[in-house]
Amino acid sequence: MADLAEARAPSLAAIEVLAHEAFGRLPEAFRTLAAGVRIAVEDFPDDETLAEMACESEFDLLGLFRGVGLAQAGEVVTGQMPNMVWLYRRPLLDYWAEHDETLGHLVTHVLVHEIGHHVGLSDADMAAIEAAADA
Repeated sequence: MADLAEARAPSLAAIEVLAHEAFGRLPEAFRTLAAGVRIAVEDFPDDETLAEMACESEFDLLGLFRGVGLAQAGEVVTGQMPNMVWLYRRPLLDYWAEHDETLGHLVTHVLVHEIGHHVGLSDADMAAIEAAADA
């Protein structure tokens, strides 16, 4: 228990490292489809996002894809923001505390799910990608 006595909640930077490591373990074909998608980590979604997603609490959203999905892609519009996946640290940590899975698995799951929206994958496709990353 001595290790836990000094333990601290992972920082924004630590979650970002977990996300980039998780991305690196995903199948190459998936990473190729997701080329150019940026990963950002914040403590919580902003108020505009919470309202847009009809969240009852700032803990309701673990991650979010923002941008133009491949299915909707067309000409790049000047001033268009880059495609991004947002991971929300505090909701992730809250979910992690209440469930029996590793933080790395949870971050991978949310990352795959959000990038999956970008590339238009089914839930079954996303589950197979997660399983390949865990292998």
